[in-house]
Amino acid sequence: MAENLRLTTTVAAVLAVFLEDPQAPHYGFDLTRATGQPSGTMYPILLRLERAGWLEAHWEEIDEAVAERPARRYYRLTPDGLATACSQVAALRKQLGRASKAQRSRLHGEVSLLSDNAAGSMVPTASGPPLADAAT
Repeated sequence: MAENLRLTTTVAAVLAVFLEDPQAPHYGFDLTRATGQPSGTMYPILLRLERAGWLEAHWEEIDEAVAERPARRYYRLTPDGLATACSQVAALRKQLGRASKAQRSRLHGEVSLLSDNAAGSMVPTASGPPLADAAT
C-alpha cells in the first residue's frame, strides 16, 4: 500500500503528469519539461514518491554507445500510487478551491470597503482605521 506523504502543489504538478496517462512511463527530463521544475526539485520528488510506494522505477536497457545517450530511468504509478494520487490530488484541488473562494471573498470585501470609502462614509478600510468624511 502506498504510504502518505506531504502533497505540495509541486508534487501535485508532477503527479498530474502521471495522471494524464497512468500507464505511461515517464523519465526525469520528460517530467522537468512537462512541469517546468528544475532537476534539483524533480529528482528528490521522484525519489520520495518511489520510496512511498506511489511510483515504481526501472532503468531502460539500451546500448548507450549505439543510442548516443545515457540510459533513462523510467517511472510509472503503482496501482496503489494511482489510487492514492487520485484521491490526494482531488483533495488538494478542493482545498485550493476553498482557499481561492476565501481569497475572492476577502478581495470582494476589500473592494466593497474601498468603494464605500470613496463615497465618503465612515467605513474602515482593509488597511487601517475608518476614514472621516472629507467635508468634516
